[in-house]
Amino acid sequence: MSGHSKWASIKHKKGAADAKRGQIFTKIIKEITVAAKMGGGDEEGNARLRTAILKAKAANMPKDNIDKAIKKGTGELEGVEYVELQYEGYGPGGIALLIETLTDNKNRTAADVKSVLGKGGGNLGTPGSVSHLFKREGIICFDASKYTEDAVLEAALEAGAEDVATEDDEIVVKTSPEDFMTVLDALNKAGFEQTSAEIERNAMMLKTLDKEKTEKVLKLVERLEELDDVQEVSHDLDVPDDFELDD
Repeated sequence: MSGHSKWASIKHKKGAADAKRGQIFTKIIKEITVAAKMGGGDEEGNARLRTAILKAKAANMPKDNIDKAIKKGTGELEGVEYVELQYEGYGPGGIALLIETLTDNKNRTAADVKSVLGKGGGNLGTPGSVSHLFKREGIICFDASKYTEDAVLEAALEAGAEDVATEDDEIVVKTSPEDFMTVLDALNKAGFEQTSAEIERNAMMLKTLDKEKTEKVLKLVERLEELDDVQEVSHDLDVPDDFELDD
């Protein structure tokens, strides 16, 4: 079972109800700006930028916001200088946490992450303490009510995908980071429209905790993701299919 499906489904369902639209936009704008700065403003030649734009469109971000973020990254408009920082730590029950951030103030971000971890029963680890427990992989999702797994499977494997499986109401295609855009392009050309597509860090092995500790870990992850500088939090917790996070 991948770390993607069970936690992602919970996160996305809660996110749709609870997340502030402005905060979501802010995080995506940061990603677009950094991607454009690193690889240029042409999404066809910049896989990271294209992935960020896909995320922006999925969040219904106005095109004007996307264009401005690209121009800030390429220097056409004045913008803030963001730095990518990764924090490694542990949550309740020894769950590994990989926290990826984009920030214009390292001291603020470090203090915020450390504070939230401490209040949530976690702690920071040393660099390299948990990153080896995760791998980067492309995750492309399709609506299982619109397409059959067999149809997606044939096109995906021919394009170089590593795995295709139906998880809940989604058909999930997994790729290596290097093949991500190639597989996504091939599936789009074959007529399949994704519900989401991004490169994630997923745990290679998952840990099981009791309900109380599982609840504490997921609430800690939510609080970390509410920080403006935090882009993504990966963990190695195995969340049961029937688990519901209390408000």
